[in-house]
Amino acid sequence: MARKKPLAKAPPAYRAFVNRFPGLGKAWEQLGEAGAAAGPLDARTQRLVKLAIAIGARQEGAVHSGVRKALAAGASPEELEQVVALAASLIGLPATVAAFCWVREEAAGR
Repeated sequence: MARKKPLAKAPPAYRAFVNRFPGLGKAWEQLGEAGAAAGPLDARTQRLVKLAIAIGARQEGAVHSGVRKALAAGASPEELEQVVALAASLIGLPATVAAFCWVREEAAGR
């Protein structure tokens, strides 16, 4: 999962931040790479777990990003929706419906 996305494909706000603070951008990449290398999960599974964490944290931008990255890693839209469904008993129905909307919105944009 250490595959890096070209900065040109990153969202504009992220590009601007990394251009302004390159050391923080590098540290962020290294943190992600270290987590990815920490165990046996394949890239697709890692992306589904990270999506679940973003949903649980109710971070809309991270959910959108997580959907794009999970799809790119080979996850299906049905798998993404199951991740949302699994969150329901932990985060409640209103937050789950919001996450469902974010996931479907991003998946439909492909």
